[in-house]
Amino acid sequence: MEHTYEDIIYHKTDRVARITINRPDAGNMFRAKTLHELKDALEDSRVDDAVRVVVISGAGGKFFCIGGDKADLPKTHAYKGVIPVMDVYDLIDKLPKPVIAAVDGFAVGGGNVLHVLCDFTIATDRSVFRQVGPMMGSFDAGYGTWYLEDLVGKKKAKEMWMLGKKYTAQEALDMGLVNVVVSPEELEPEVDRWCQQLIRRGPQALYAIKSSFTARHSGVAGFSRVAHDLLLSYFLDSSEAKELLQAFNEKRDPDEENFYK
Repeated sequence: MEHTYEDIIYHKTDRVARITINRPDAGNMFRAKTLHELKDALEDSRVDDAVRVVVISGAGGKFFCIGGDKADLPKTHAYKGVIPVMDVYDLIDKLPKPVIAAVDGFAVGGGNVLHVLCDFTIATDRSVFRQVGPMMGSFDAGYGTWYLEDLVGKKKAKEMWMLGKKYTAQEALDMGLVNVVVSPEELEPEVDRWCQQLIRRGPQALYAIKSSFTARHSGVAGFSRVAHDLLLSYFLDSSEAKELLQAFNEKRDPDEENFYK
């Protein structure tokens, strides 16, 4: 099934939703329109039960994404230009399905944060990773720091953010920033292999695992998400909940023997 957008390419096939930022001449930088289209595609993949895995990539083979398009900022009010970035990160983080970043080329600034937020990163050996915020009058003191620290450790995360060094794909692999490095020709086959493995896993179990990882940074909202899923399982599947509800509706005391049937 094809969806028509201006800044991204989005299609779903074989239980995989593929989202490609399609601004190669601009380094696949995201502008307000890009972010709104990414939101729309992510929300569509969330509610489509046929989708089991989401893959995010960049078009052109030179850039995955090099962050936000500064030229677009004067044209957009903050609530259209900045907050959608947080919305996209939040959607990826809380999507009840695995998200793979297929990185080929430069992942810089917000593009580096984008792949960090994904559950897995498969990179080509020509990819480069970098944070440049403090060099350009910008920073991401939230998703871009906390989650990066989880992946590479506090010292290395501070090095990346404060010094703005470039890291090769192999260096990224060594520090735990990516999962695997392949040649450009092997990127799509490797992503497909990962997708097929994930599709064969239990989707509810994967969601529970992902929610557990997310909950640590999400406070009461994250814990409530995990608890809500536990509640649904308890309410729908347990004999205890069924007996309690039936007893309540029949205005009688519950029979504890029925709790364990």
